[in-house]
Amino acid sequence: MNLLALMMQPVEGGHADSIAATFGVDAPHLAAQVISFAIVCALLYRLAYKPVLAMLETRRLQIAQGLANTEKINAALAAVEATRQEVLAGAREDAARLVAEARETARRLEARETERAVVAAGQIVIKARDAAALERARMMNELRGEVGRLVVRTTAAVTGKILTADDQRRLAEATAGELKPS
Repeated sequence: MNLLALMMQPVEGGHADSIAATFGVDAPHLAAQVISFAIVCALLYRLAYKPVLAMLETRRLQIAQGLANTEKINAALAAVEATRQEVLAGAREDAARLVAEARETARRLEARETERAVVAAGQIVIKARDAAALERARMMNELRGEVGRLVVRTTAAVTGKILTADDQRRLAEATAGELKPS
């Protein structure tokens, strides 16, 4: 409070000088220090503070530009992701369509091959029946001939007579007529 009271008092030549003398302040040194401080402040402002402010402004602009670029990149990334999802959805649809087509083709191929197999089996059965019929006919012809020869031999043995070729033929025909398939 004392200092405040001293500052409130009117300045008198002697009183201010006594305060300055008490604190060790003299006018020429004070003026030189004020001028030196002003020069140092001016130099610091010009050589340090302005470049630091300029650098901070540049950095602020770079950060703002980086944030804007980040937003652009995020938007582009979202667009790429949407495009990727669309492409994947299209690929899934294509894959599903191809699988369905492959299944349909496999079903048709299976049906066609089954039909071919049935036709081939039918042909094999027909050929087997034909072959069996031909074999039966051949065997019947052989049987007729053999029976005819046996009848001729038996008749010759029973009658004791040697049959002529004409008699043998008539007897073989008569026997073969009786052996016709029913």
